[in-house]
Amino acid sequence: MSTFNYMDLPVHYELDGTGEPLLILNGIMMSTKSWQPFIPTLSEHFQIIRLDFLDQGQSARLVGKTYTQEIQVDLIQALLLHLKLKSIHVCGISYGAEVALQFAIKYPQSTKRLMLFNCGAYTSPWLSEIGKSWILTGKTRDGAHYYKTTIPVIYSPHFYEEKIEWMKKREQILIPIFSNPAFLDQMERLTLSAESFDVRKDLSKINCPTFIISAEEDYLTPVFEQEYLSQNIKDSQWIKIPQTGHASMYEKPLIFTTLLTGFFGVKDTSYLI
Repeated sequence: MSTFNYMDLPVHYELDGTGEPLLILNGIMMSTKSWQPFIPTLSEHFQIIRLDFLDQGQSARLVGKTYTQEIQVDLIQALLLHLKLKSIHVCGISYGAEVALQFAIKYPQSTKRLMLFNCGAYTSPWLSEIGKSWILTGKTRDGAHYYKTTIPVIYSPHFYEEKIEWMKKREQILIPIFSNPAFLDQMERLTLSAESFDVRKDLSKINCPTFIISAEEDYLTPVFEQEYLSQNIKDSQWIKIPQTGHASMYEKPLIFTTLLTGFFGVKDTSYLI
């Protein structure tokens, strides 16, 4: 467990393993702890870097402040300077994928390869309204209400029904967290920070190999949004995972781990003789 200062604020990060550095970026409700089940396998192949964004996990809270995701983008570059790394592989999911996109655009020299799970090129009116519903629900300070508003839609109907007992246990774990006013305020600030996200005009600036992953039953960032990314990012690949929702790494952990180790681990990218 480590910290460094960014803008005089403590930022939490963790390092595991050796080899090519691979940064994994959290979804909006996640933290470095969310990736722990994947670390034993991934750390055998890479130096895994986990980071809590500002207003996440064990990093500083920006109480009373408004900001955009650009603060998280520059935070990553500051972490690279702190670790004395010139360039890294970057993988992000949802909120983390949005930040990863902006990082690859702003700091192309720092991005070796880019993997994007469950995201689009901008915050659509659809996603914006969902975010507003989260904020309004958070203001009630009712943890059970917040859970019902935010969590079921993150998972696919297939997974939710098949894992209903697991979901009920998650509900009991998360409701106390979702009842904490400080957490709800963090979620509001993070949600608002994504309102201005829009890289549609800048996708042509991404010049690293990029792998885009859709989930067939993702109702927050539907498949057509990743199709748009694939059409507008050169040197990109795109696949769809069937019967899977927005939390694709939890629903299909074997596929998630296989995709990461394959894309970031492969040495030869051309087999033409």
